[in-house]
Amino acid sequence: MIATLDINVPGQGLHSITTQIHQVLGAQLPRQGLCTLFIQHTSASLLIQENYDPSAQRDLERWLNRLVPENDPLYTHTLEGPDDMPAHIKAALTASSLSIPIVDRELALGTWQGIYLWEHRRSAGKRRIILHWQE
Repeated sequence: MIATLDINVPGQGLHSITTQIHQVLGAQLPRQGLCTLFIQHTSASLLIQENYDPSAQRDLERWLNRLVPENDPLYTHTLEGPDDMPAHIKAALTASSLSIPIVDRELALGTWQGIYLWEHRRSAGKRRIILHWQE
């Protein structure tokens, strides 16, 4: 089966989408199988990360921003602003898709795992995720 999920993001950062993913999937999941999530953008990514302590998310964001700074003189792709090329690099270093096993009609996430949309641009916007699951 396949579905789409549009997420409004307020701007740069890790945004938990676990609840929205569960709402889309509902009771449609097979007893066992695989669910694939794919983000249709080149300046945002998907991540499974700790969902208990928000300091882990803040530390990841700060680390990646330090690794890929804005206004680097090497960038030539600057038409959409100083955060555009860094956003593309961050997306290239992270993931555009996730595969999550389905066990007993549930996503087999660990106790402290959540699904995140990692927005790499500073401005608010809408992102689309394709969900595909099968037995």
